[in-house]
Amino acid sequence: MVDSLSNLLARNIDDFVDNINQITEEIQELYCQDTIPLVVGWSGGKDSTTVLQLIWNAIAALPPSKRHKTIYVISNDTLVENPIVSAWVRKSLTIMQESALQQQIPLQAHLTSPNVDDTFWTCLIGKGYPAPRNRFRWCTDRLKIKPTDAFIKKVIAENGQVILALGNRKAESSNRAANMAKHEQNHRVRARLNSNPDRPNSYIYFPIEDWRTDEVWMYLMQWDNPWGVDNKKLFSMYRNATEDNECPLVVDTSTPSCGDSRFGCWVCTLVNKDKSMEAMIQNDEEKQWLQPLSDIRNELDLEDDRDRRDFRRIYGKVELYERNIEGKKEIQPIPGPYTKQWREHWLKRVLSAQEQIRKTAPDDMKDITLITPDELSKIRKIWLDEKHEFDDSLPRIYEEVTGTPFQDIRPGARNNYLLGVEEWEIIRDICGENTMHLELMTKLLDVERQYHFKLTRKGIYQSLEKCFESSSHSKEEALELAHLKRNIRNASAAGDINTLKQHLERGGDQSEKQLTWASMKFPPMAEPDH
Repeated sequence: MVDSLSNLLARNIDDFVDNINQITEEIQELYCQDTIPLVVGWSGGKDSTTVLQLIWNAIAALPPSKRHKTIYVISNDTLVENPIVSAWVRKSLTIMQESALQQQIPLQAHLTSPNVDDTFWTCLIGKGYPAPRNRFRWCTDRLKIKPTDAFIKKVIAENGQVILALGNRKAESSNRAANMAKHEQNHRVRARLNSNPDRPNSYIYFPIEDWRTDEVWMYLMQWDNPWGVDNKKLFSMYRNATEDNECPLVVDTSTPSCGDSRFGCWVCTLVNKDKSMEAMIQNDEEKQWLQPLSDIRNELDLEDDRDRRDFRRIYGKVELYERNIEGKKEIQPIPGPYTKQWREHWLKRVLSAQEQIRKTAPDDMKDITLITPDELSKIRKIWLDEKHEFDDSLPRIYEEVTGTPFQDIRPGARNNYLLGVEEWEIIRDICGENTMHLELMTKLLDVERQYHFKLTRKGIYQSLEKCFESSSHSKEEALELAHLKRNIRNASAAGDINTLKQHLERGGDQSEKQLTWASMKFPPMAEPDH
């Protein structure tokens, strides 16, 4: 029995070695047959490391004279990555670039990241976007797809075509297997190579699409890492977590984001729990400094966060949707962005966590940055110029939390602000508890301030009108008017003249012309964010 099992294992290993040799020859042929550059998507996890290692070894086996085209290694940093993984990736990329130079491998390592306008904290703290949900996944496109897509577009523009090598495997999940099978059926060009339906002039190569997880680890443990990083450290990172699925490099909407992934964004609210970080904290005393991040993530992940959000959408209008509550249909407003109070709250929480971690983290992690100076400057600009919050609370919050004055990196960032915290306090005293009146007054004054510095005041009346449209009614009045507009629209669409007249009469001081115009202008009932 033992001999039979040993023989079976030996045959499996022999088959696996044959498969590696086959993939090696395949990579060499793919590399040598044309001038199309090869881009390897490397996330730092086990699957993408396996792919890069296979490609590196295949090219290293070629004579230097045949290493004629560049291999681009791209890794994307969302700026909210698990800090342990982020540090691993950055260090590995540096070692990788140095080793490639020494070994005469034509490789260039690139780390992409989202534009400051699209970062997680710019969107959540600056603009007020709510924590991502499956029905409002605003993060994947901004943090992952756009940065990598921009790089791939650049390579295509310079070379005409590109081959993108990824570590996707069918054995990862049934959804992944089904998705890969669909693309294989519709877009397969040759073994393990598909045309990319979302990006003309590009191909996607899946060298380990049929590998099992145990085969991935067998390869990483038995075949030396060619750029000199110890794969046992990678194995140790996985061992300290409960899940065994890495977060892939996301290149388009067909690529799953992270799901229940092991290595992903520490702020991710698209999963029930961040099992990987919780496991790291629980299983390793040296990683308990990560606890503040886990606390923020759990605080963000509130199923019903309506009390944290505005009753209007981000553009200032009330939109209604039909909601089923305990079997009863109710018409409710779609919640909008986080209120000023909660945006300031999240800023305090992130800065506090950053300060705490810098005191408790290991020496090699004490310079950790959770929110960058670029993001802080951008958030301040949004609050001042788009939110019209000229009390300018960001520098005050920053100094309260960190103990150091805030330095805005934008040149002359404060030169054109005629109104400040003193004026804000005066207006607040005048308005008392009428928060909508305060909002309207500050918006009107700040719009005037913005146009004061322009060469022409063209458009000021439209801007002032928008202030009145969004902020001249109390919450109760705005909701009542939204329901009235909806009823008018429905009655008008149904041709119910009597009901239409009744609703128009209910408008009170709103003229029939205004309400009819508003009902025509009011957008159709929308789906909620979550």
